[in-house]
Amino acid sequence: MGLEMKWKGGIILILIILFYLLFRPGVHYERIEIAGSTSVQPVAEKLAAEYMKKHPNVKINVQGGGSGMGIRTVQQGVVDIGTSSKALKTEEKDGLMEYVIGKDGIVIAVNKENPIDDLTKEQLRDIFSGKIRNWKEVGGPDAEIHVIVREEGSGTRSSFQSLIMGDVKIRSDAIVQGSTESVKQAVKQDPHAIGFVSMSHMSEDVKALKVDGVEPSERTITDGSYPLVVPFLFLTKGEPTGVVKDFIKWVFSPEGQNIIRSEKVVPAIANVSDDD
Repeated sequence: MGLEMKWKGGIILILIILFYLLFRPGVHYERIEIAGSTSVQPVAEKLAAEYMKKHPNVKINVQGGGSGMGIRTVQQGVVDIGTSSKALKTEEKDGLMEYVIGKDGIVIAVNKENPIDDLTKEQLRDIFSGKIRNWKEVGGPDAEIHVIVREEGSGTRSSFQSLIMGDVKIRSDAIVQGSTESVKQAVKQDPHAIGFVSMSHMSEDVKALKVDGVEPSERTITDGSYPLVVPFLFLTKGEPTGVVKDFIKWVFSPEGQNIIRSEKVVPAIANVSDDD
């Protein structure tokens, strides 16, 4: 009988503890949903992780999907913050607040075996349109150029189209990849490939070309001498409130901006330093 009472008492105690854990007062998670540019995604994930460390009652979910998706979903109210790596068109701005959290460069990436170091904007336009199809036409080896691009709806592609191609279409037989990382991997594996990627995604396993003699770097992006610069945008539908407003405000603090810099993105606040 004593064992039965102890067993029942133990069950009751477990039920009380479970009830307390599930329904205890004061435990309420505030959530922020973020989606959009795959170039902005790693930066947003790092910012979200650091913010959640400081605010354990906040849960931030970061998704990719492309800049176009980020713009659409924030306009539709599906997410709290949309992200974009391209400037918004007039028709896309309706009701949206734009926050430039940093600036990034579009880097022209080739395989490390490629001897080419520098291309002009005109040469890039001719390569990506298909007018130039062999590396020997720009001083390289006698080999067919394999063009790697992002999908339609990508902010990086949209910016590349605007900054390099203008009204000229990208060649129809270009190899399409669904993310910045997959473009980089395709270039890494193909000695005759060329693609464009976010500078924040660059690594030593592919080679960055100069454009018109200018190397992509934080300095050349800041001073405007590098010709392929894009904004990293946070977008909200109307003025943000509550935890979303607080998160965005923190992103522009010295701590937030230094996190952005640590991800190889030029911070929006030019004079922020690691000593802040």
